[in-house]
Amino acid sequence: MSTSTPVSFIKSTTVRFNPIKLIGAKLRVQALFSARAAGESSADLFCTPLPGTRERALRAELDGAELVMLELPEGQVATYRWGGKTEAPLAIFSHGWSSYGLRAARWARALIGAGYRVVSFDHLGHGRSAGKRATLPQFARTLVGVCQALGPVDTLIGHSLGGAAVATALAEGVAARRAILIAPAADPLMATERFARALGLPEHLQHSMEAEIGRREGMEMTHWQAHRMAPLIGTPALVIHDLEDREVGWEEGERYARYWPEARLLSTAGLGHHRIVSDHQVIASGLAFLRGVPMGERVVSTQDLPFGTA
Repeated sequence: MSTSTPVSFIKSTTVRFNPIKLIGAKLRVQALFSARAAGESSADLFCTPLPGTRERALRAELDGAELVMLELPEGQVATYRWGGKTEAPLAIFSHGWSSYGLRAARWARALIGAGYRVVSFDHLGHGRSAGKRATLPQFARTLVGVCQALGPVDTLIGHSLGGAAVATALAEGVAARRAILIAPAADPLMATERFARALGLPEHLQHSMEAEIGRREGMEMTHWQAHRMAPLIGTPALVIHDLEDREVGWEEGERYARYWPEARLLSTAGLGHHRIVSDHQVIASGLAFLRGVPMGERVVSTQDLPFGTA
């Protein structure tokens, strides 16, 4: 459930081979001997965060946050906490794939100024938290664990895969007054397709990888598609997505807004997938939404529309 292709750190070069394609070639050869083993290897690679994510998290300034380690069933999770007033409403921020909790610092400053206390955290396999791999359902389980340990929760904010985790947690019963999803990933199968295309994997190997991930999680990946999850959620939400997002296309945010009964879509232009997280106007729009100001547009839904068409 990657929000960006997990092997995108391997750059094409002017030498005689392309490392991305070399990895794909090795997986294709492995599949000749054992489709199951190749599916397992592909799933391992797909679920492994980009190298360097931990180093970036360790180098990041705490920016006034208190670092507290939280014990959850799947491992130790690093949490970052701003604002000391326990009676203040709690906002929890869920970061995206190959990112880290301190990316929430600019949101935290704005939210504290608006009277909130803020918690972000490193998902398992990321930053200071335990683990080497991650999946969307694991992202959601970790978010649920943080909410249960620190709640009650007023607001949930998530970027990219962290936005998908927010939607999943809400669909599974987590209570929050409002939610903000920034460039949310809507479809695990679209992510595996992007991954397979980048590596040059054949369709049958892509499906083998999807089946392996589903086997590990005990449920088919289609379960976490936005059009299946969003109709179950009653929490008002603002979905913010950039029209020029090259990693998680705008149509994925639009899908959330179309199928989520109480969601509105705010489209931006020119911010892409990463700069949108800390853009001051995006943050201002998010805070206005939390104050009850109508933001974005209500997307009209009909089953006759294909995904990505409004």
